[in-house]
Amino acid sequence: MPIANWIDVHSHYFPPMSAEEQREMVDHLRKNCWCIDHFEEWTAEKTLDHMDRLGTQMQMLSFVPNTVEKLRRSNDFGADIVRRHPDRFGLLVGLPSDDPAVCLEEIARSESDLNADGFAMQALYNGVYLSDARLEPVWAELDRRRAVVFFHPNATTSAWDRPGALMEVAFQTAYVIVDMLYAGVFRRHPNISFIIAHCGGALPAISGRLLQMGAMSWVPNPQNITREEISDVLGKFFLDTAATMPTALGAALEMTTADKIVYGSDYGVPCVDEQSIAENIEALLAFRGLTAEQIQAIGRNALDLFPKAAARLSTKSLADAAAG
Repeated sequence: MPIANWIDVHSHYFPPMSAEEQREMVDHLRKNCWCIDHFEEWTAEKTLDHMDRLGTQMQMLSFVPNTVEKLRRSNDFGADIVRRHPDRFGLLVGLPSDDPAVCLEEIARSESDLNADGFAMQALYNGVYLSDARLEPVWAELDRRRAVVFFHPNATTSAWDRPGALMEVAFQTAYVIVDMLYAGVFRRHPNISFIIAHCGGALPAISGRLLQMGAMSWVPNPQNITREEISDVLGKFFLDTAATMPTALGAALEMTTADKIVYGSDYGVPCVDEQSIAENIEALLAFRGLTAEQIQAIGRNALDLFPKAAARLSTKSLADAAAG
């Protein structure tokens, strides 16, 4: 697979877990239709080995645990990983979107304590959707900071007696983003850059329907969202390539442009493995709708979103050049 020095925006990590915590994780997934009997421990060393073999220069780490205590411990652990490997990892600070006050505290910590590159939020977190009006102060602060937000669905649920990670994540992504659109979130906070996981889920496939019908008089639309605004919002999203190739990219490129596509692997969670990640890359490299140069650029497009990470890579390159 001819990739080199790609930036992976969609990579999961987990702090060390006790045996009891691992059993709880497995039990939760099994209750949600996952056929799983163990949860593999995440380590930086195993991840770096995977990255070196694949050709990945840097992973942006994300995890959004379901309690405040676990979330803060996870954010601290992620920050420590980045401190130890500044040219290999970046941190997207998890935000608990069922508690706006704690979100604001973690946003404040992101710069003072965590040196974060961006933020990670779940479309559905402890029963609260990202379109919930109570999150307005959070969006306002993220907008003020011109933040990058990685938008990820809740994959641990189930639907139709199948794990949510199989299909439900795609539809959850689409309906929460559409609800945020009609709530005016993107209008009020245009300075937030959103990376939408899994190539936007089902959103690109329904984007034409939204454009044709979304502003018609029979659609409830209290914010008076126009067809032009729908097109503008959809075209500004960044979409990652995780677990979607080759079928999703064609629809994505009808909704947005090639410079808005960023590489993602979904590494670190049990719904993918090294083979599926490799197959996803091979399908991307073979995609006929883009030039070879555009496909290679997908692997580096994220550097424009994460200037601190880009600076760390530049510093490492200069140090290597001086040492050589």
